[in-house]
Amino acid sequence: MSSINITNVTVLDNPAPFVNPFQFEISYECLTSLKDDLEWKLIYVGSAEDETSDQLLESVLVGPVNVGNYRFVLQADSPDPSKIREEDIIGVTVLLLTCSYMDQEFIRVGYYVNNDYDDEQLREEPPTKVLIDKVQRNILTDKPRVTKFPINFHPEDEQTGGDGPPPAEPFDDTDVNGEALVLLEQPEKLQET
Repeated sequence: MSSINITNVTVLDNPAPFVNPFQFEISYECLTSLKDDLEWKLIYVGSAEDETSDQLLESVLVGPVNVGNYRFVLQADSPDPSKIREEDIIGVTVLLLTCSYMDQEFIRVGYYVNNDYDDEQLREEPPTKVLIDKVQRNILTDKPRVTKFPINFHPEDEQTGGDGPPPAEPFDDTDVNGEALVLLEQPEKLQET
């Protein structure tokens, strides 16, 4: 059983100009208190053929993590277009939202992102050099790819020989309908109803 369950991710300000910040509202529940912070990352895949084009847009620590429901907004600057090959700016790419605990990634939410000109004439007759201020991104929120990884949220229980939580759930790689969430500020504890 996982100690953290992502309950919702909503992509805000979508579609948006390429240069606008990314904003995700993330909701999650914590089933057992954790000693360390959660690390959330947002990664823009600049090229399917070259991992060096990937850009870490944001990495934040969120904690303390006690039992309860939480929601926060993760905001990240847009990718630096000078670090993306010109031919890879227009078209489809991937945006990854990950969460880790104690350097162990336990969930990854992947979204396809379509970058294209906001003007029909530019789409039909693209300029030789990309006009980044005319590019619009559209995060395809209807089918995020969610991958869960089993991790040990309480390694101290193994060291002390105490009764720890049950073993981690088996690997789960599923398609999820709906939206995912992320926005970064200090998380607020949600009121249980």
